Amino acid sequence: MRIVPALLTDKPGELERMIAQSGGFCDLVQVDIMDGKFVPSKSISAGDLAKVKTGLKLEIHLMVEEPGKYLEPFKRAGAGRIIFHYESKEDPAGLIPKIRALGMEAGIAINPETPVSKVEGYFKDIDVLLFLSVNPGFYGSKFIPEVCDKARALKGRSGRPIIAMDGGLKTENILMIKEAGVDLACVGSGIFGKGDPKENYRALAEKVR
Repeated sequence: MRIVPALLTDKPGELERMIAQSGGFCDLVQVDIMDGKFVPSKSISAGDLAKVKTGLKLEIHLMVEEPGKYLEPFKRAGAGRIIFHYESKEDPAGLIPKIRALGMEAGIAINPETPVSKVEGYFKDIDVLLFLSVNPGFYGSKFIPEVCDKARALKGRSGRPIIAMDGGLKTENILMIKEAGVDLACVGSGIFGKGDPKENYRALAEKVR
């Protein structure tokens, strides 16, 4: 299982600092984008991200009502993958081809209460399925362990996308997440919350090696 830093902030300077720090210990980060409608919080913009110079691969997690509006701006900002929410106002069948046409990988995220059956029909068309293991929108939200059952049900299944999980992931539960069959563990406050981010990342990576 791979540990992916998840960056959630509404401050451009903090985004730049987190990306610079991440460059010291990984090659891929997930940037969380919020519109203040789909979730209560708002975050940095594509324009803010475009100003940050980095060699990192950028995955964008869109917690927004209308993800289609964000595709081209984040492509210009350097995104290689867009993950949008099934619960947004737009139809995945229309969004996925638009993401592909821009040369990016596509993923679907689902909130804790959404069953996997709602998105199984898209498995052949997406690269990543992201399980939210918290109610989305805030750093440090409480982990919902029952979400691991969703990942476990797909473990070993052929034709499934990459399985990712995001929300409340820490050293205390990271082995449970690995056991459930998760491929990408997206960690925010567990890396950037307290202490040295590089050491926090190393500790998580060591535990799941």
